[in-house]
Amino acid sequence: MISPLKNRNRTRIMKKSKNSGKARNNFEIFVLSAPAIIIFVCFVILPIILGAYYGLYKWKGFGSPSVNGTFVGLHNYIVALKDPEFQAAIGHTFLIMIGSLIVQGPLAVLFALLLNQKFKGRGLIRTLIFVPYVVSEVIVGTGWSLLLQKTGAVNQILNSIGLPSIDWLADSKIAIWTLLAVISWKYIGFAVILMLAGMQSIPEDLYEAAKVDGASFWQMQKSITLPLLAPTLRIWAFLSMIGSLQLFDLVYIIWGEYVSSTAGVSTMATYMVREGRGASNYGYGSAVALIIFVISMVIALVYQHFVLNRDLDGALAEEKKLNKRKARELKRRAKENELAQIAAAEDESVVK
Repeated sequence: MISPLKNRNRTRIMKKSKNSGKARNNFEIFVLSAPAIIIFVCFVILPIILGAYYGLYKWKGFGSPSVNGTFVGLHNYIVALKDPEFQAAIGHTFLIMIGSLIVQGPLAVLFALLLNQKFKGRGLIRTLIFVPYVVSEVIVGTGWSLLLQKTGAVNQILNSIGLPSIDWLADSKIAIWTLLAVISWKYIGFAVILMLAGMQSIPEDLYEAAKVDGASFWQMQKSITLPLLAPTLRIWAFLSMIGSLQLFDLVYIIWGEYVSSTAGVSTMATYMVREGRGASNYGYGSAVALIIFVISMVIALVYQHFVLNRDLDGALAEEKKLNKRKARELKRRAKENELAQIAAAEDESVVK
């Protein structure tokens, strides 16, 4: 019989081994995550803090703001929020964001449905539809700015069929839709690739069972493809929204720094560059940058809370169901083994 003293010593040894194992795991986690945390703090958290600090000063960008600048408190933030041009830029940005979702989403799903079928030349079409996404924004902006000029190729084609020329870039009623068309042309390839990846992960057995039941092609897409593609759609929509809020390069290249505001296509980012760096008022530009960050963060958090968490909750629920099934299976197998052992014991006793 084991004495109580030995039991206590064994318990202490087990507790020490558990504590040492936890400490080792914590140390490994810290060592592996420390580089990522340092990079995140240096290149994300610290610039945000510095931007908020610079936004409190009227500063031309050289030297320390407290020495070469003038402390103005929240004046920069208030002026930016009250500026009609910045309000118009916010409106243009949100219009582009919503328009991108409305235009690119359905088209991407339709293209993905087409390219998910087996036909000759499918690989070539997939490559061609993805090419605009990988082409540099500078090349895309320069090319479209040349095509859409008053004497550009697009207007020449219209004139050749008897239609009048259109001022695609300078007309404030048309320019915003021109920008939306260029953005959709460039980024729809990324959406199509995501949709294709989501469709190819859907089991073929579901479609075969639906065909046996007599479902048509569109009925299968409505009842099988779209519901199972919903998580991919939600992820793409989130990426598209964040990209639209940060839109700068295409507008800056096609319309320039100052024409974008008169043409009605200015965004929050172009306003920040024009009124910050362009006006040598880096304190004001930093304040606008922080406002853009706050707007983007609020939209991201709201979208994550009301939309993306549904996928997370669904995944956790599926994991719980799977764990319950595994537990029931283990219990069933254990019971079968126990019954088999009992039966074997009974057979052995009968033989004896």
